[in-house]
Amino acid sequence: MSSRTVLLSRELRFGLHELAEREQAGANNGFAGEPALLGIAPFLTLCAAISGQIDPRTGMLINIKIVDKVLRQAAVPMLRAYVYGTGRGAQGADLLPRLFETLEPLLAPHRLESLQLALSPYLSLRVERPELNMVTLIERFEFSASHRLHSSALSDAENREVFGRCNNVNGHGHNYEVDVAITGTPDKSGALMPLYELQRLVNQHVIDRFDHKHLNVDCAEFAGLNPTVENIAQVIFDKLKQPLTTAQAKLAFVRVYETPKTFCEVSA
Repeated sequence: MSSRTVLLSRELRFGLHELAEREQAGANNGFAGEPALLGIAPFLTLCAAISGQIDPRTGMLINIKIVDKVLRQAAVPMLRAYVYGTGRGAQGADLLPRLFETLEPLLAPHRLESLQLALSPYLSLRVERPELNMVTLIERFEFSASHRLHSSALSDAENREVFGRCNNVNGHGHNYEVDVAITGTPDKSGALMPLYELQRLVNQHVIDRFDHKHLNVDCAEFAGLNPTVENIAQVIFDKLKQPLTTAQAKLAFVRVYETPKTFCEVSA
């Protein structure tokens, strides 16, 4: 088999108790998290993406036991010191580049490509090559709306053929989920943008505008534009591009989920 570069991702799930001794209490469930969450504390996930060539002897790029050991022994203590010490109450964007620099030599000769730290299922931070000083913050939002897929460029028969039940004249609804990502260099407080400001702007320009609306009927943006997930993603990106541009950060991408199986991303 020819050698080629592959990308392997490994996610570590862990409870982050203030005292390391709390994590040595014997609980062990790697699927649910190790170190285990044994009470009220942050529960985080850290995903490392590593590139290289497959070892023909083992069929593996790297033994994931090695990745887990590196992340537990090097990353978890750094995160604990930050969360309960120097970074208490901070956003954490400034920590990702330092984590990357610490882990990179420990995973050599394999190449660490990116790190993504999930602070919750709806908020994460990411750093990746080649711009390790640039951090991406991703937050998920939701709105509920109805729409009808119908193109004025097609006949009624063609619309029914192309869009099927989604061409129903009365429309149908979705609970749209929207990932908004900003990227930039963290400020002295360790933040790209105050989260409350990001949330305020997304609510003002997107959620309040589209939530519980019929997109075709109630929203001028779609008066002459078929509200497909592709067009919705483009409209939201255009609405947020200017408001989310600051001295520290800019809009990186918008990803709109129409369903868990259907989503569209628009990037800068």
